[in-house]
Amino acid sequence: MTSLASPVSRSLVCHPRTPSRSVGAIDVLVESATNGILALSFVLRGDLDALRIPTKQQGERPCRRVDELWQHTCFEAFLMAGDGPGYREYNFSPSGEWAAYAFRDYRQPGVAADESEPVIRVHRNVQRLWLEAEVPFELSPLYRSIRLGLSAVVEAVDGELSYWALRHPPGEPDHHHVDAFALQLDWC
Repeated sequence: MTSLASPVSRSLVCHPRTPSRSVGAIDVLVESATNGILALSFVLRGDLDALRIPTKQQGERPCRRVDELWQHTCFEAFLMAGDGPGYREYNFSPSGEWAAYAFRDYRQPGVAADESEPVIRVHRNVQRLWLEAEVPFELSPLYRSIRLGLSAVVEAVDGELSYWALRHPPGEPDHHHVDAFALQLDWC
């Protein structure tokens, strides 16, 4: 178990059935602010010209809720209080679009809570894409820890998708699987 009193850094691994020649690495930094914000910083390193990376369109609102972001390049966080079985899924696109879902159990949708809009910042240079997301996350005082699944879907210019996660369960890529919730953190 790791404490959120200090930042936690982890690297995502590519699913063996979905290799990517264009992505060198994806790292994530997890931080917690005292005001109930979970801060995530994803850094993708590789040949960005060989990837489809959604961008903010001219005149478009910087952040808006959009479903099915996982069909293109996006970063994801899955949060489970205690041992679950319920959890939340957050998707963050480099375009500034986002989505949030509540699940009662494995892939069983729950009652959708009113989610506060996350703050998303994106930076890019020739070989790196940084996506920082701040998610308001209220954890019940009954739970002193969370299990966190961190993942990414990366789309190549040819449309092929590669799936990245802290840990992959056996079989096909499945970021919802309980084995993917690989980081247990004390909530401070």
